[in-house]
Amino acid sequence: MSTEQTFCMIKPGILQRRQVGEILSRLERKGLRIVACKMMRMDAELCRRHYAHLQERSFFPALEEYMTSGPMLALVLEGYNAVAALRALCGPTESETAPPGTIRGDYALLTRKNIIHSSDSPDTAREEIERFFQPEELFAYEDQNEYWFW
Repeated sequence: MSTEQTFCMIKPGILQRRQVGEILSRLERKGLRIVACKMMRMDAELCRRHYAHLQERSFFPALEEYMTSGPMLALVLEGYNAVAALRALCGPTESETAPPGTIRGDYALLTRKNIIHSSDSPDTAREEIERFFQPEELFAYEDQNEYWFW
């Protein structure tokens, strides 16, 4: 069974609330393997590159302020159908409509502070991983639990 990688960002708000461990636990319980993890503070340039498709939107200044307000956690996750699995676990981008049981449904109240980012396609995942990580920062390892998940 083949696996794929996806990019995940745990945004500053959830770090401030000290709930990162709960989020990481949910990712791992789903069967996603963490192959890279980096705590960093996004600067305005990186924010503009990452959210280039949103720069013309009226909410972009507030998004940029939020994303550069404190540290965030960048992750590369790996697993069977990882992109779709993470998207389903996160729930819809609009936090107000995210159902209970999803990360956004359980932890976010406002769309502009929706606490987690997930790649929307395998191609986008590759681009985002390259934006935040060097190849040597990704770790391949055999996970004995894969038998039980996949």
